[in-house]
Amino acid sequence: AMAAATERALRVSTLVYLLDEPRGLVLLAMKKRGFGVGKVNGPGGKALPGESAADCARRECAEETGLTPVGLRPMGVLEFLFPGRPEWDQACHVFTAAAWTGTLAESDEMAPEWHSVRELPLDRMWEDDRLWLPQLLQLGVPVHMRVAFDPESMTVLTSERT
Repeated sequence: AMAAATERALRVSTLVYLLDEPRGLVLLAMKKRGFGVGKVNGPGGKALPGESAADCARRECAEETGLTPVGLRPMGVLEFLFPGRPEWDQACHVFTAAAWTGTLAESDEMAPEWHSVRELPLDRMWEDDRLWLPQLLQLGVPVHMRVAFDPESMTVLTSERT
């Protein structure tokens, strides 16, 4: 069933991790409403029609945190699948950036918070993050993975490298 899902175009979404490299920090944010409410995640969201993944990453990060990433680095794609809820399926383009403009500010959707890349709040994050995020943030290892979630509990059903 997972293979069949890749035959149609998945909707594009983004995740952005701003890295304060001298201090070893990453900007995460707690989702205050909507999809994934209560979870800590990187800023990001759904691409608009005709919008590139990089432009989406810049726009969403600015909207959610007040900071606009500069020098985005593409770090891979996560295919998120929700069996029984295909409208939630997405191809999530992951970026990091070590520079930005703007002033950090809470939005109505996200409450931003800096964390040590070595002490990520994984118990408050999406379950799949522990499979790839520490390696990406600490070692710069790109992620290429397909993850299926139970749409009721939001727990990982299966995951595979792609």
